[in-house]
Formats: sequence, C-alpha cells, structure tokens
Amino acid sequence: MKVLVTGSSGFIGQALVRRLRAEHCEVVGLDKVPAKTTDIVCDILDADGLIKAVTGAAPDAAVHLAARIDLDERTNLSGYNANIEGVENLVEAIRRTPSVQRAIWTSSQLVCRVGYVPTSDTDYKADTLYGKSKVRTEEIVRSTDGAGREWCLARPTTVWGPGMSAHYQRFLHMIERGRYFHVGHGPLWKSYSYIENIAFQYWRLLDVPAEQIHRRTFYLADYTPIDLIAWSDSFQRAFGARAIPHLPRSCAHMLGLCGDAINSIGLKRFPFNSFRLNNVLTQYQFDLSPTAAVCGPLPCTMEEGVAATVAWLREISARVEAKS
Repeated sequence: MKVLVTGSSGFIGQALVRRLRAEHCEVVGLDKVPAKTTDIVCDILDADGLIKAVTGAAPDAAVHLAARIDLDERTNLSGYNANIEGVENLVEAIRRTPSVQRAIWTSSQLVCRVGYVPTSDTDYKADTLYGKSKVRTEEIVRSTDGAGREWCLARPTTVWGPGMSAHYQRFLHMIERGRYFHVGHGPLWKSYSYIENIAFQYWRLLDVPAEQIHRRTFYLADYTPIDLIAWSDSFQRAFGARAIPHLPRSCAHMLGLCGDAINSIGLKRFPFNSFRLNNVLTQYQFDLSPTAAVCGPLPCTMEEGVAATVAWLREISARVEAKS
C-alpha cells in the first residue's frame, strides 16, 4: 500500500511514517517543512501545487495530519485557514487522483470543549477558534463525502511521548527538577494517547476492511484513561526525582489568580495561571470501545511510554551538553 501522509514533519506525522514503513508500506510524506520524513515540500494552502503533488504521487490512501494546531489565535477564524481552505484543497486533490481508495481525516477532541462528552458525531461545542476550525474540517469532509472515497474522521486527544512539543517537555522537566506539584489528592482521569499507540491506530484505520471505518468518527487515545497524578508520579520515579508534593485546591486557585495577574502585565511565560489550573482539574474520558474494536490491542503500555520518553529527554540533554 502506498500512503500519502500530510503533515509528515509533525509529531504524529513522523511517528506514523515510521510505523507505516515498519509495516512495509510505501510512504510519501508531504509537508511545508523539510524533514527526514518529508518527500514533497508543499503547503496545503497552495491548491495548484497540492493537486500536482497528490496526483503525481498517486497514492492508494491518504492520512491528513497537516494543520495549524496551536490555540494562540483569538480574533479571526481565518488564522486557521490550513484547517479549512487546506482541507478543501486536499479534498479536491484527492477527487482528481483516481488511485486514492481511502482517506483518514484528522480532526481534534477540541471540536468540543474539554470535559464535554458529545451525544453524537455532530454535537459540537467548540470554545476555541482552533476547535471551531476543526469543526469546519469535519463539515467539509462530511459535505463532500470524503471526496467520494472510503473515509473516516479521527479525533486525537492529548498525545505524549518522544518528539513531544517544547510545552510538554517543560512540564516534564519541572517534574525532573522537583518544581511540579499535584493539585489535590484525588485521581484526575484523562484520555491521553502515547505517540506509538496513536501511530498504530492510524495504521489500523488504513488497513482494516472498509465497512469497519467508512463514514465513522473515532477518538484516538489509549483505551485505559490515565490518572494524571499516577502518570506524573511514574515520570518522577523514572527520573529519580523527589516525590511530587500535593497542593490543596484552594491554594492552587490562589496561585492561579496570581499567575493571571503576572501574565496580564506581560510576563506570559509564568508557568501557572487559572487557564492551566482548569486544564489540570478538568477530567475527560472518551468511549474508546469503537476504536478498540477496530484497531485491536495497542503495542505499548504507559510504563513503556514513560521509560522511552525519559530516555529520549536524557538523550536530548546529553546532546546539548556535548555541544556546550
């Protein structure tokens, strides 16, 4: 199987390219950023260039990952045109490429606000412009019936592991340096996804019979939710760091308000505020049974993911020290 992967230089994209190649697939990576996993440098907002790239590659299947994924835009939905016009451009490119039999279109759990469990695939409750742009992604795919091919929508949740963003690296380094604290004592359940597991799920969505995935929407995450406290403690033990203290919720709320005030005077990098506190305390668990039924057992446990992530962070630190 020849697979086109858009967004191939991204966190999930690189892991997916590795997985597909391990499964003996021929992979064509497409991204606007050159990388080892990128074969075609092309911006999905370049409609003509994208059509030329996709028709020229003539893949059997496509996984669409390319997107603007930050939450920074606060004023204009057009700031997320990659998630709207870019999707329209890829739909047209696939429509013009007869070889494509199946497409996996990536959306996001943030088509609904964190903590809200939708009652149907089109029960949207986005509270960010990014989330609203992903609603448009889904609407475009549904309205065009996936360019007339076999298709499904994938909604990744929070993804972690080797290759994760600088934001999450800072979080883990805080644990390593003994600067992180738990809020309260009770478990905080989250549907998180280890990077190698989500790459495996994408591959399975490409590989299973069409009747199992066509026109369906799948949340992608590890099947068993993690407790944020237990997960963080696993990293603490792997680092050999000091035990993570617990801060009462009332104190955390006061600290969050202090962070809000510090952020308001321009110090945006202060690591704690009410927004982040709310993210920590908001629990979300999705029904992953439909995904599990299609994709089957996952290759990695949480403990294996923690060990691999710590090894990766230490490798990065060793390279930095070697250069200094």
